[in-house]
Amino acid sequence: MLLPVRDAQPTLPACLESLRAQTLADHEVVAVDDGSVDETPAILDAAARADPRVRWVRTPARGLVAALNTALRRARGGLLARLDGDDVAHRERLAVQAKTLDEDDRCAILGCRVRVVPETGTPSGGMRRYVEWLNGLLGHDDIVRDLFVESPLVHPSVMMRAETLRSLGGYRDFAGPEDYDLWLRAHEAGWRFGKRPEVLLDWRDRPGRLTRRDPRYAAERFRELKLEALERGRLRAARAVVVWGAGPVGKSWSRALRDRGHSVAAFVEVDPRKLGQQVHGAPVVDVAGAGRFADALHLAAVGRPGARERIREAARSAGLPEAMLVAVA
Repeated sequence: MLLPVRDAQPTLPACLESLRAQTLADHEVVAVDDGSVDETPAILDAAARADPRVRWVRTPARGLVAALNTALRRARGGLLARLDGDDVAHRERLAVQAKTLDEDDRCAILGCRVRVVPETGTPSGGMRRYVEWLNGLLGHDDIVRDLFVESPLVHPSVMMRAETLRSLGGYRDFAGPEDYDLWLRAHEAGWRFGKRPEVLLDWRDRPGRLTRRDPRYAAERFRELKLEALERGRLRAARAVVVWGAGPVGKSWSRALRDRGHSVAAFVEVDPRKLGQQVHGAPVVDVAGAGRFADALHLAAVGRPGARERIREAARSAGLPEAMLVAVA
């Protein structure tokens, strides 16, 4: 278990207790204290003295990626699980995930369904919709199909093969989301994903979480990563793009594409009031008109629930192969 922590005093005892109680007894916890100024080091030290499976090291405050890579260097197992100091693993989590990876040698990165636990009140609407979406992506094909929408795996829910993470050079330290970057690089390298259908993680949602306050996790950084990955694959330098959806999401993708030198050939819309208009200099066409752009990369750039599924069905009716359509957000 790779466990990077900083100033986790209020939640770390419950996190460590959830690991101590795992039904898979043969595991290790490699914790890295990333420059805490609270009682986190004392909590880790007490846990290590009480349980020889817990090993920890204290480092200066260098950030999450440095802490993860430090834990990776010290890990000895062939399977690596992730957890954060404010989350709780269900008792069967490690056993269920390890058994799945042992039985399916094709799967390299395995998540699980999660339950979001807000610090106060109930989950926000956006968080609730996100968790419902990612909990619905179980198989490799479903995960890859929506890989460019959002991160389809909750990082602290994942167990992966050590050879996979090391072959990718560990986590990349850059001004962006290290977990989503890892999923994109793993997919490009040909590794396969999976997800257990059980809820095996209580994922704490709190206002101070890094993903809420750190600019590395802003929507623009995710979009840049998606564009970079597309440019390494299906978005060749001279290939035009057709954007399905002329709303805010589609327009933001159009601007980002043009900023990187790509040509937007058309927008596709079902709203008859928008047909025949120009958006960012490109015509707005109907679904039948999308078939005229057979060599383009088609992006389903919508944010409304259910809209991506309707676009996929419409694209099939227009005779477009599924491989030509990429869902983004």
